Amino acid sequence: MKSRCRHLPRGGCWIKEATAARRAALEILRDVRAGAPLTDARDRHLRGLAERDRRLAYELSAGVLRRQRELDRTLELERADPRLHDVLRLGAYQLRWLTRVPSHAAVSTSVELAREAVGEASTGYVNRTLRHLHRDGGRGTADGSPTHPEWLVQRWIDRFGKPETKRLLAWNDTRPPLIVQPARWSLGRLEEELRAGGIETTRAPFDAGLEVRATRPPSRVPHPANLPGYTEGGFVVQDPAHALVARFAAIPRGEFVYDACAAPGGKAVALEARGARILAGDARHERMGRLADTTRRAGVEIRCVAADLEAAPLVPGGVDAVLVDAPCSATGTMRRHPDARWRLDPAVFARAASRQARLLAAAARLVRRGGLLIYATCSLEPEENERIVEDFLTRNPEFARAPRGDASLPAELLTEIGDFQTLPQRHGIDGAYAARLVRVS
Repeated sequence: MKSRCRHLPRGGCWIKEATAARRAALEILRDVRAGAPLTDARDRHLRGLAERDRRLAYELSAGVLRRQRELDRTLELERADPRLHDVLRLGAYQLRWLTRVPSHAAVSTSVELAREAVGEASTGYVNRTLRHLHRDGGRGTADGSPTHPEWLVQRWIDRFGKPETKRLLAWNDTRPPLIVQPARWSLGRLEEELRAGGIETTRAPFDAGLEVRATRPPSRVPHPANLPGYTEGGFVVQDPAHALVARFAAIPRGEFVYDACAAPGGKAVALEARGARILAGDARHERMGRLADTTRRAGVEIRCVAADLEAAPLVPGGVDAVLVDAPCSATGTMRRHPDARWRLDPAVFARAASRQARLLAAAARLVRRGGLLIYATCSLEPEENERIVEDFLTRNPEFARAPRGDASLPAELLTEIGDFQTLPQRHGIDGAYAARLVRVS
């Protein structure tokens, strides 16, 4: 590294290496603005980059999305060419939040990206704007601007109160840890293999997986693909909340389960590990690759099919259990998906609820008498959770809530009526909801 950079001016090596990461971050943001989920855009544009560049590109793109409101107010973007908005946000984010990045490097790489995106005439404006921000003490400061849409914050205040909402917002604005769940390996073996590889771990909350800690040196969390056991399928990456949904479902061993909205496959792997026979389906063809990769690497006997639940290729009444992990607003996972907060509007919950009700009704037709119907989301919102279930039970008296089948599930994760619910600000894990229903007639 030293020989490759010895003729560059001070900071020049960093600029040369960081330009690829900044360019990838800009492409990720462009895809997100066009409607792609951050995770999909990340996977598309980080292929082939060096590990250091991968980390920086993701940190930049996710950070810009978390701090977008504050950055926009600071930069007065209404005066700038729209093609420069994310270029300026990336530069300002580095100046404000990445203290290890040399200030002149943050400005220089932004100028280079502006030249590529718009042309030479834009470089002076970008240079002046970011240098002015730096002179005003932009590094490491915050102006108190909200990092979430104001209507959403008020909605949470009305429901949780101000202190809890403040904790929820702070949770969403921090980087998520890397948490892995056992797949081919047991939890004990996974812990031992990681320790033997020099990887420090701690048990995740509710004993649901392992949190991977930073290694020393270089004092950073390894990429999952670089961990012992990745190639062998020893683990999958999954937050405790979603692993706990599989525990809550408590589907008896040997039963045939249709996981109807399965991608990326973590819950299917967890259910199979608990002894169920799984058919994993998903209507989103662009996500089938991730589903197939997860199940293949985990070494589980799970069949995958591209299918819409409302036209599922199954005989009505012929399935022991159906899991509907319904597409939702994802308000419980905004820490991991910072782009989600800017996709929402006040009408989104009613729109989502309409689709969720249809999916639950379609799933119900597949369940045999005495079989289970599990409805789950990663939403915090009642319209997408308990209200969907209550309306379904009113319309479908042949179903009833089933007592939870796993006594090891902590009582604090169960609502008064027996549904599963986690709240980030209370439980320290992603937000998730699930209801366990049985067909009684």
